Amino acid sequence: MAAPVQAVGNAAQEICSLDRILEALKLLLSPGGSGSSSLQVTKHDVLLATLKSNLSAFEDKFLKDPQWKKLKLLRDEIADKAEWPQNSVDVTWSFTSQTLLLLLCLKETMIRLAANFNPGKPNPRTPEVAPALSPDALSISQQKTVQFVLQFVVTLGICPYLKPGVGVPLRYRTEFGAVVQDVVCLDAAPDATRRLYTSCRVLLNVAQHTSLGSLIFCHHFVDIAAGLCQLGFCPTKSKLQTSAEEVLTEEERTLSRGALRDMLDQVYQPLAVRELLTLQGGPPQSCTDVKTQLRCRAPAWLRRLCGQLLSERLMRPNGVQAAVRGILEGAGAGAAGGSDAEAMAADWKKCDLIAKILATCPQQSLSPESYYKDICPQVLDLFHFQDKLTARQFQRVATTTFITLSRERPQLAAKYLLQPVLAPLHRCLNTAEIPESYRVPGTILVTEEELCGCIEDVFKVYVVGNEPLTVLMDSLLPVLGVLFLLYCFTKQSVSHIRSLCQEILLWILGKLERKKAIASLKGFAGLDKAVPSLHSLCQFRVATQGGIMITIKEAISDEDEDETLYQKVSSEQDRVEHLGDLLSLCQECGLAGDFFIFCLKELTHVAMENEAELKTKPFSSKSLLELEQRQTLLVEGQEQKLLVLQLMAVLCKRMSEQIFTNITQVVEFVAATLQRACASLAHQAESTVESQTLSMSMGLVAVILGGAVQLKSSDFAVLKQLLPLLEKVSNTYPDPVIQELAVDLRITISTHGAFATEAISKAAQSTLNKEDPEGKIEEPQQSSHERHTDVAHSHLEQQQSHGIAPQTGLQSDAPVTPQGVNEPSTATSQKSGSITTEQLQEVILSAYDPQIPTRAAALRTLSHWIEQREAKALEMQEKLLKIFLENLEHEDTFVYLSAIQGVALLSDVYPEKILPDLLAQYDSSKDKLRPETRMKVGEVLMRIVRMLGDMVSKYREPLIHTFLRGVGDPDGAHRASSLANLGELCQRLDFLLGSMVHEITACLIAVAKTDSEVQVRRAAIHVIVLLLRGLSQKATEENDLVRIFSVCLHYLSNILAKRYTHC
Repeated sequence: MAAPVQAVGNAAQEICSLDRILEALKLLLSPGGSGSSSLQVTKHDVLLATLKSNLSAFEDKFLKDPQWKKLKLLRDEIADKAEWPQNSVDVTWSFTSQTLLLLLCLKETMIRLAANFNPGKPNPRTPEVAPALSPDALSISQQKTVQFVLQFVVTLGICPYLKPGVGVPLRYRTEFGAVVQDVVCLDAAPDATRRLYTSCRVLLNVAQHTSLGSLIFCHHFVDIAAGLCQLGFCPTKSKLQTSAEEVLTEEERTLSRGALRDMLDQVYQPLAVRELLTLQGGPPQSCTDVKTQLRCRAPAWLRRLCGQLLSERLMRPNGVQAAVRGILEGAGAGAAGGSDAEAMAADWKKCDLIAKILATCPQQSLSPESYYKDICPQVLDLFHFQDKLTARQFQRVATTTFITLSRERPQLAAKYLLQPVLAPLHRCLNTAEIPESYRVPGTILVTEEELCGCIEDVFKVYVVGNEPLTVLMDSLLPVLGVLFLLYCFTKQSVSHIRSLCQEILLWILGKLERKKAIASLKGFAGLDKAVPSLHSLCQFRVATQGGIMITIKEAISDEDEDETLYQKVSSEQDRVEHLGDLLSLCQECGLAGDFFIFCLKELTHVAMENEAELKTKPFSSKSLLELEQRQTLLVEGQEQKLLVLQLMAVLCKRMSEQIFTNITQVVEFVAATLQRACASLAHQAESTVESQTLSMSMGLVAVILGGAVQLKSSDFAVLKQLLPLLEKVSNTYPDPVIQELAVDLRITISTHGAFATEAISKAAQSTLNKEDPEGKIEEPQQSSHERHTDVAHSHLEQQQSHGIAPQTGLQSDAPVTPQGVNEPSTATSQKSGSITTEQLQEVILSAYDPQIPTRAAALRTLSHWIEQREAKALEMQEKLLKIFLENLEHEDTFVYLSAIQGVALLSDVYPEKILPDLLAQYDSSKDKLRPETRMKVGEVLMRIVRMLGDMVSKYREPLIHTFLRGVGDPDGAHRASSLANLGELCQRLDFLLGSMVHEITACLIAVAKTDSEVQVRRAAIHVIVLLLRGLSQKATEENDLVRIFSVCLHYLSNILAKRYTHC
């Protein structure tokens, strides 16, 4: 937009000072007052009276004060060149005009001062001295004054003239804005549109100065943009009404359009996006009641215009980032995350909204493909922001956009999103063609940054996005082989992408169709050579920054054939081991069970293959080429068989008893076993192992049919798959017992369990006994306290078998067992809160009985009541604690172990009350407690630690301090016991020792070096070994541990060296 005022020539007056102009602006903004009693009249009248009074004082100052002469000359010169009407009947416009003139004077003065400024050369002797400040710089107070002036100009010169729905109305901003809206006279000359045009034109002129432009655009961008939108794009209304077309020329409207686009290009792009969204407005609201109305919806032409401008912002370079920042920062996230960044990161609705905007192709785009070609690289860049708070938001937006685009435009997403993300992995596939220039040994095919970024992006899209779309699954499937080999390589050392690879593999295997998942696992194991894998020329190597890169292998010489064979065999073995580790995490979804059954079927083919096929025919019948090809096939076949055997061995070792998750998998397992048995019979290769396996599998079916599993009608439909195999076994197997069992199983399955013979029950019981040779069948519904009660019952029954008769009263000369003890079937089986006070008192009295069995049984009963949280027992917790602690002094093992159990259970209920007392007793000198008793207290403390579980971290410091003080005890046995307790405590704390690790290491080093007793030194070294083992698991998380224990390990090696030399 053209400037309304030209620069003053050489004949102009001397430069006016900035202070004088700012003084004039303050004079115009001086507050006023009125004594009217009506509140509403007072607001209007005070405002009008204040504006008139300030204008009058302003003109008087020019006429009477000679110090204002320079400013008056400058203002008059600018006013003469101005092209807008400056006087009006409406005092608000007269005030606005004078304010605009002063702003132009301020800009012109700042330009002149900067042009005449000559700072001079800096003194090299004092380089620390700050350079001279430019005379056009505004102080903080001056900037505040200018901001107040700009606020008045926008409030009086722009906002009252905006049409409904354009911008934010004044009455909804402040109370003062509502007053201004009512006092502005729209009927007076000049026209409202001309006033709006003048205000926007002058403010843009003033904004050409950098300092003033930042003040204008930071606070009033949306109002100026609203005015320019209305001036340049508002459509023509009825010819009978006054409109912008009748007031403004077409040239002025064109200038307004250009000024709007120039301003949008000039400002901070997220700000432009945010303000355009503000102008575009929200859903329609009611506008009937002026006093209570909400903001009217933006008109259709403005919504279309803002949408077009937003699309243009989006398609600019870095437009996606600007759009995301504009929306997120507008929601309160701040430029760098802000205080509300965490809340913003969790607001998935806004992220979905942004993703939907980015995934929608704008109308002005040439084609969807050209739009996504420009947008998709910017979407991928959102994954790679380093700032933590901002990165979380951007990555969520990028992931949601990725998923949305893959759902709505799968072909374009595969081309412009998935291909660039997976390009590093595709580059090293065995199906890819590596250029000759890259085949030089040692050439880096995929850099560390590329590979790490690829894995992280795949994790964010697939695992975090968690949308199993077809295009995503199909794109990742070809590179799963490389991804698994990378996972195997990360298992050889510490790597930060190991967990990412593992999570990606677990996610894709769980989401794939079961057949595709099994096929992928076959490729991982090396059973299917058709599955794409790493190129034979490529290898993984550790990079300089600790990551992983892919390079070209070194050429292999003939002398290294043995080494190459060894590496191949060891890599295959490691690959199978790592596959077993991966499958051990896939048991819940059933994938591990299905793959186990697949391997079992493959094992059947391996075991029953006809050896006659392996024999070669006479030499004369084949050419040398055919013989070589046959020999190669035989070798590959043998490798496959060995691989299957190795895989089965690993799976049997790694998988738990929960590998089968449904009845279908169990039936398939039994069917595979029966098929192998039938094949053995057909080849007359029956063995003891086959016979035992067959018996076990049929026994498993008997267990299922015997009631171990609640069967449904659909389960019997699955079991019917076994009928042909059972019939074949019953007809061909030589063992009559197995034949009879096969017939009975067929009948039971066919009748859906309506008929079952005794042979099935015996087979089921035999199978269960084989699973538990001691006959201890696990009862999953039995709780821990019930098992404890069973132990107490057996002990009491043993007492009674030795002649301890039950008593109902107290006698002085006979062994007494209270009713609560000698009748556990009634006392211990009662529900919580059912014991009486008399029973409790009787058991407490028995705890002091001189007869050891009676005392121990009473202590066990009290412990059981505490474990059951019996209210009456817990009310006497102090007395019970005293009883248990006194019995710790007892010499009988059964008594003091029962007391230890009781104190531990009581401390589990009241740890904060009891634990400090126990620590004090453990820390007491041997004059107060015997050494044996203190060690018993130590055992109590360790049982409490085990019971507390993760809650032990709350009591970490008092426990560690107590054991550290125990290390300094004069008694050697107590020192060794304290070290042992310290080691176990560190394990229970998962080696999260915090700042106390310094004290522990110093203590251990000192004991290992200086203690006089061998037993104590061994205990110290044992604790060091425990900590070092824990360090190997925490090395990536606890940098302090690495540094501290490296010193500890150094001292330990020195100590061991000295001991060795002395020996």
